[in-house]
Amino acid sequence: MLCSNPIHFVNGQDMFGGYPDGFEHVQLGMGCFWGAERIFWKLDGVYVTSVGYAGGHDPSPDYKKVCTGKTGHAEIVHVVFDPKRIGFDEILKVFFENHDPTQGDRQGNDRGPQYRSAIYTYSDAQMMAAQEAIQRYSAAYGRAVTTELRGAPDYFPAEDYHQQYLAKNPQGYCMHGPTGIVCPIPERV
Repeated sequence: MLCSNPIHFVNGQDMFGGYPDGFEHVQLGMGCFWGAERIFWKLDGVYVTSVGYAGGHDPSPDYKKVCTGKTGHAEIVHVVFDPKRIGFDEILKVFFENHDPTQGDRQGNDRGPQYRSAIYTYSDAQMMAAQEAIQRYSAAYGRAVTTELRGAPDYFPAEDYHQQYLAKNPQGYCMHGPTGIVCPIPERV
C-alpha cells in the first residue's frame, strides 16, 4: 500500500478498515481525485473517504505510472457511507452533478484514461441504481453518459500526499463543482 497513514486528515477515521456494520462502499471516478474527494467527505452520512487507483491492469499502480495512461487505472475516491443517513441515490446525484460524465477520458483540462468517469459498485442493488442514474443523467445532459460502470475492482490507495489533498493544501488545484445539470432522485419503495 502506498498510503502509510490510515487516518483521515479531516475526520480522524481509519480510511481502510474498522467501518461500522451496515455501512456501504462505492468507488467513484470523476477526474482528478483531489476535488472529488473533498466533495464527498463534506456530505452528511459519509463516514470516510480516501483516494486511490482502480480499474486497471497493473498490479502495483502509483501516481507516476497511472499518469502515463498505460496502467488502465482511474483516479478513484473510495466512499464509505451510512445508508441510513445518506442513500446511494443521493451519492449518485452528487457524483453526476459535480463533473461532466459525457467527456470520455477527460475532465476539463485533465486528459487521459485516469480521468474517466467511473462507478465501481459493491452490490447488485448499487449496480441497478447506477444503471438507472446513468439513463436519467444521459437524458438530463442530452447526450450519452460515458461513465464506466462495473463491479468494484481491486482498489489501491494513493500516496499519503494525495489523501485529503485539498484540506492540506487549501489553494490546491480543483476543477470540480456543480455542472448546472440537475436530475431528481427517484422515489424508492
